[in-house]
Amino acid sequence: MAIDDQIDDEAPEVKPKKKSNLLVIILSVVTILLLIVVSVGVTLFVTGALSGGASGTEQVASEDVADKKEKKKAKEKHAEKAKPHYVELGDPLIVNFVENNQIRYLQVKMEVMTYDETMPDKIKEHLPLIRNNLLMMLSDLDYETISSFTGKQKIRDEALAEIQSIMRDQLGDKIVEELYFTSFVMQ
Repeated sequence: MAIDDQIDDEAPEVKPKKKSNLLVIILSVVTILLLIVVSVGVTLFVTGALSGGASGTEQVASEDVADKKEKKKAKEKHAEKAKPHYVELGDPLIVNFVENNQIRYLQVKMEVMTYDETMPDKIKEHLPLIRNNLLMMLSDLDYETISSFTGKQKIRDEALAEIQSIMRDQLGDKIVEELYFTSFVMQ
């Protein structure tokens, strides 16, 4: 028992550092809260919520939105005045192409839309030229383009641009407003 008493006497007393640990925790929480408040304030200032006005990027975005709204209103007024007329571009266009050493076929039927009621006859008058150029354009496509949605959108946009170019060259005005696929078959 004497040895145990000696060991107890020799052991230094350790005082808990509860106050210093508590102080570190409080300072850490206060620092984190301060950083959060500052970041929220900077975000609100940059977005313009605190300044009462729009920031530079918001002004540009709002101008773009205003331009788009203006164009949409103009189109709606134009659409209210004129009724759309649809013109079928004849029989389906059929082209072939090679994909992985296999011959594939694409059959596309299209219609165009114009607001001018006198234009369907003029479009039909130039139908051989339109069909020729569309066949040439379609025969130059690859399977990956044709099989994806974005590829089909791209084809539609290119075909519309081609028809508008033909009409502009022949009549001095693009006439055609939209192009629609009414059939799109791949084999």
